[in-house]
Amino acid sequence: MTTTPESGQPEGIPAATVVVFRHGRTGSAPEFLMLVRSRTMTFAGGAAVFPGGRVDEADRALAATLGLDDADEAAHRIAAVRETLEESGLAIGLTGAIDAARAAHARTLLLKHGELAPVLEAMEWQLDLDALLPFARWHPINERIPRVFDTRFYLADLGTGAVDVTVDETENTRLFWTTAEQALARADAGDLTVIFPTRRNLERLARFPDFAAAARECAEIPVRKIVPFFEVREGKPWICIPDDAGYPITGESIESAQRA
Repeated sequence: MTTTPESGQPEGIPAATVVVFRHGRTGSAPEFLMLVRSRTMTFAGGAAVFPGGRVDEADRALAATLGLDDADEAAHRIAAVRETLEESGLAIGLTGAIDAARAAHARTLLLKHGELAPVLEAMEWQLDLDALLPFARWHPINERIPRVFDTRFYLADLGTGAVDVTVDETENTRLFWTTAEQALARADAGDLTVIFPTRRNLERLARFPDFAAAARECAEIPVRKIVPFFEVREGKPWICIPDDAGYPITGESIESAQRA
């Protein structure tokens, strides 16, 4: 028996998140930036996630000035750039004179203005939205919360590991770099909480030896909206995703799955 929310699906809140790659400190596996959300947050409170958040109207206004064919896609990438700078202090998807001190100043300006456009003007930076590669799109349905997010996932390559990050201490409690394997092992040991979409994405990321391999798969597998569905297997409910979206594991028992 399978039920899939093909109709009557609630409209999701547009959001964007980014998986930031850096060279691993040990071995060859790349590391990714993750943050732990405050337990007071309604969505994924206490869970480890990638930087990101909802798309603001200011993101759409900035996207409209770029003259691109897909302003909606541009707004999502701008949101990913803005949220990463706000939450971690990392300047990704940007060009110009950028170093740690200028990134810290830009973050202060962003927190003051609440939008990216005046920061770009003050810092004399330009957007480089092509630096964010579309990786996935998730729209989970959760009947227990009134808000659901339609989130586009992007990949970005930081390259060097010589960077400083600091948590914003509002929505999040800490930041850390981790390989996918390490994050999954900590989740299995109960030391880290990862919700169903994050776990599936970590499992997919664990297959990539470097950013170049991930970029190749982005080019080969078109992004499609993933709406998890429920299925009964051997008398027990499972939460599942399609088998052809690039994920090595496409189902998990409801008993073990962490949902937001």
